[in-house]
Amino acid sequence: MIAISSRPRLIGQNWVTISFASTLYLYPILDLLLADVPKHWHPELRLGLQEALVNSAKHGNKLDPSKKVFVRFSIVQDQYWWAISDQGPGFKPPCKSNQIHRQSGTHTPENYCDEEKECGRGIYIIYQVFDYVEWNSKGTELMLCKRVRNNSRLPLGALTEINKINNVAL
Repeated sequence: MIAISSRPRLIGQNWVTISFASTLYLYPILDLLLADVPKHWHPELRLGLQEALVNSAKHGNKLDPSKKVFVRFSIVQDQYWWAISDQGPGFKPPCKSNQIHRQSGTHTPENYCDEEKECGRGIYIIYQVFDYVEWNSKGTELMLCKRVRNNSRLPLGALTEINKINNVAL
């Protein structure tokens, strides 16, 4: 069951909150979260949001169906914001904000977990997809933002689609 707090599609006015029991079946939730995002950004943002939601449900809530994942989302001009939180014990993120990684040059998959664990790729993907990534101090809430503006880079995979339209071989 998905619970929605207010009418979706309020641009820049309110945060809409949805909550759902911990699950890996995220298709309808992702559809809701991307409803007002320009279509050509859907594949990239779906991947990033899916990684964040899976981390909350699987690692945060341990897939306990009695625990919920909460997502607040809002649109402010050309910025799409999502705040994802879980009811788990929290974790120590690789760093509090993506700005540190981008400035220091340590923005590689190897820096997201130790070699003995099979993890970290999802966090790396999140940092690649979103323009703003920040965890709260407990590691139970993740704030994400994607800027979609005319002078921003094209979505990943867009060049392939443009070349198909123009019949250009890669």
